[in-house]
Amino acid sequence: MVEAVTSTRGDPTDNDGSVAEGRAIPLHPDTAEALVNDSAASGDDPYLPQGEVVEPGRALALADFTPPAISAGERLVRLAYRLGVPASALTTPFGKQAKPRLLATVLNPLPGNRAGGTALRAGHFLVYGVKAPIAQIDFAGAARVAPPLERVVHSFSWLADLEACAPREQVAPIAERVLAAWLAANPKPPARPGKGPAWSVANAGTRELNWLVHAPLILSGSDKALRAKVLATLEDTARWLDKNVGRAEDLLGEVAGWCGIVAAGLLLPDGKPRRLYGEAGLIRALGELVGDDGGVLSRSPLGQIEAITLLVRLRACYHALRTDPPTALEAILSLLVPPLLALTHGDGSLGSWQGAWAIDGDELAALIAATGVRVRPLRDVRQWGYQRVVAQKAILQFDAAPPPLAKHARLGCASTLAFELSHAGHRIIVNCGGAGCAGGLMPVRLEQGLRATAAHSTLTLDDVNSTAILINGKIGSGVSEVDIDRRTLTGAKGGGATRLEASHNGYAARYGLTHRRILILRDDGTELRGEDLLIPAGGKGKNGKVSFAIRFHLGPGIDVRLSEDGQGAGLALPDGTFWQFRSGGGQITVEESIWADGQGRPQPIQQLVLQGLVSRGGGNFAWLLKKMG
Repeated sequence: MVEAVTSTRGDPTDNDGSVAEGRAIPLHPDTAEALVNDSAASGDDPYLPQGEVVEPGRALALADFTPPAISAGERLVRLAYRLGVPASALTTPFGKQAKPRLLATVLNPLPGNRAGGTALRAGHFLVYGVKAPIAQIDFAGAARVAPPLERVVHSFSWLADLEACAPREQVAPIAERVLAAWLAANPKPPARPGKGPAWSVANAGTRELNWLVHAPLILSGSDKALRAKVLATLEDTARWLDKNVGRAEDLLGEVAGWCGIVAAGLLLPDGKPRRLYGEAGLIRALGELVGDDGGVLSRSPLGQIEAITLLVRLRACYHALRTDPPTALEAILSLLVPPLLALTHGDGSLGSWQGAWAIDGDELAALIAATGVRVRPLRDVRQWGYQRVVAQKAILQFDAAPPPLAKHARLGCASTLAFELSHAGHRIIVNCGGAGCAGGLMPVRLEQGLRATAAHSTLTLDDVNSTAILINGKIGSGVSEVDIDRRTLTGAKGGGATRLEASHNGYAARYGLTHRRILILRDDGTELRGEDLLIPAGGKGKNGKVSFAIRFHLGPGIDVRLSEDGQGAGLALPDGTFWQFRSGGGQITVEESIWADGQGRPQPIQQLVLQGLVSRGGGNFAWLLKKMG
């Protein structure tokens, strides 16, 4: 019989790392026996209760980073600059003010998208499959456009795409024309952030950094008036960021603002006071953004990628001046990479979590290569909240934490206890993903639906989200506590497995039920056993019944056939392998679903749904996914 487990509970809102013991919850005897009998019938041995126990993790805690050590004189300069003393007065108090210029040329460390650059040459912005004519863009931001296009236009991330598609002399005139149109629509910064999308701290900071990294594209032309205007705008934007970086919309936006400040301090004249000021602010902001294990507090892979991208480009600015970045920046980069790798599948592409989509492996590999960090993925990212199990060709990803706090969420999803499974690079069970690219080919109207519990491979009650999904990427009340226990099991004849058990309280307030999920993945990667339990939250069940649905969104290209008894399904994968899904009870149906592919484009897929009514006194639902042949 499968063993009982004692799990631990950690509140992610606390920083003291404390945990409290939970109660032992055994698998339901009938279910456990059914799973064991099923395994025995196929010639396999059930797992024994002994084995290595992986200790429970701590509650979410912030990482602590120290600003670079500087002399007493430099501290005084930094303080004076922060109080508003002009940089020129601090660097050359009795000399002439330096002429506007760049001190070095930066080598771009991250090549852009060639297709996006080709579209720009043809007169369009290409954003997640949608072409937007440049001539029709309102650069002033009065007419709001889809958020992805807004970010691309006003952050000038498209400069990397343009650079990637052709030699500089062919694409520089295009960059200059678009930049001139943008400058005409934005002649001067507003008093504070919020006056249009161009002047959010995130877009302004990223834009300053991109202008400096891609300066040869926008400053190498023959138009001296444009060159002078761009240099003046670089200085104006840096001063605006100096004053407004503390008003950023979120922590990641603040980090982008500080990166722009530091880059300007490195590459513009009289920049040392600004650099000293910016480095201290950047490292403090990163310490508040990143948890102990390196995961950003939004729990979003997109946020992780954005933070890594900003730091890689900023580091290139240091290298352009032949100087080393602060040690803390290198340490933070080393922390950020392993959690991101934990959410990759066998083909190197990304799992669909917290608004992300299945970003292509080549794109991720280029980003990781640019960091210079060579590490393995974390398997047990406790603070960030994701569990990773690798069993030969199979990779299991499991969300075993509450959603991010409302103040950190950008695209918060109610995905607690959802999982993804791939084998030999082919995705078998997925989440829909794609909220972050809604506004491209993925319609904006689907954004909230893609963040819902039903868009993830987990259990829902009464078609209600386990955590409330709000507009503008925010989330409300729901899951606040998650128990997690991870164990390595040993089989009777030497075979092994990894056992994950977790539960959440998202349905406790409304329905009086706690959802507990147990996943057991064999070490050979050919079998995943699961059980979803609903347990009375107060120890005593309520009267009545509630509808439930356990959804298994299937990967692209999988052909599904239901069994004759309606309690199972055969899954034919694109590589020719065949998997069988069986439920311990209840009828299975096949429904349509949607999935965001590597380019953020919607793809039709199917989902298996195990649904019915369950007593408010509790219930359990076992299932098995097994590779045949």
